[in-house]
Amino acid sequence: MSRCATVSRDLDEPVSGTAATARTWLLVEQPGPWGARALTSSHLDPALGRSLEAAAKGTGVRVALIRRPGRHADFGTPAVRKVYAAHTMPGNAWLHAATIDDPARLLDLDFTALGTGDQHTFDATLQGRPHVGGPLALVCTNGKRDRCCALLGRPLANDLAASGMSGIWEVTHLGGHRFSPTVLVLPHGYAYGRVEAHTVKDVLHGVQEGRVVPEGCRGRSAWERPGQAAELAVRTAAGEYAADALSVVRTENAVRVDGAAARWEVVVAHADGRHWRVIVAQGASLPPRAESCGTSVLGAPARMDVVSVHELEPTALAS
Repeated sequence: MSRCATVSRDLDEPVSGTAATARTWLLVEQPGPWGARALTSSHLDPALGRSLEAAAKGTGVRVALIRRPGRHADFGTPAVRKVYAAHTMPGNAWLHAATIDDPARLLDLDFTALGTGDQHTFDATLQGRPHVGGPLALVCTNGKRDRCCALLGRPLANDLAASGMSGIWEVTHLGGHRFSPTVLVLPHGYAYGRVEAHTVKDVLHGVQEGRVVPEGCRGRSAWERPGQAAELAVRTAAGEYAADALSVVRTENAVRVDGAAARWEVVVAHADGRHWRVIVAQGASLPPRAESCGTSVLGAPARMDVVSVHELEPTALAS
């Protein structure tokens, strides 16, 4: 059977507006094998994993496990492990790091505050500090979730690490395995699909300069999916690639007529005061196909189609 990533690529399924949603990422180092639901099916205490999931629910924080690229033999419980927190909202994007010896300390974090971008809970609880060094590139490699992530993600992670690049980690789940290999870049939180090593290098170089590389970009995790598609469309229309120049300031469901597909009206603002109204419609990627290697059920994955991009006059902003 064809791999889901191969089918998606062959059908030229668009990647825009498909990134996982999270205002803040909490990343916990956990070596060894990962199961499909890694927080509760790895060598992390499953009770702790369930508690972390419960603590993060509804806060805008997404918890994921990370490990260094390479072999994943079980060497026992690590004495110390790396933890990162990254907030992805424009104007307040940050990446902090800590080293802990007891992962249960993560439950002392104020997840609500962390989700709003308050780094003080991370620093005070875990003795965290701003990350020194370049951005992080997280490559999804969890083959138990979908085999495409292992077959395509692991070689990419290994190649990047072998090339001497710093900040390369494997991560448990970024969503959208059919776009493998998938990568999340922090602190800004832009996700990429169908990436190659040279693309990741360009993206990381761009992050250091404070800009976004549009090639293969799925969207910024700070926004819901209609907002992700709208922001990327404005970047293209305006030729604006500074990472923190654009923000999604309003997303509203547009009126639907005669059972039409969902539509959204998204307002995107530039730091210089300009605004755009973007109409995004939910479409279906056809023909039907298996959305994951783990299922034989055929489906038509939802896609975000940008219908129009219109720059607003200042007088139109109040309407």
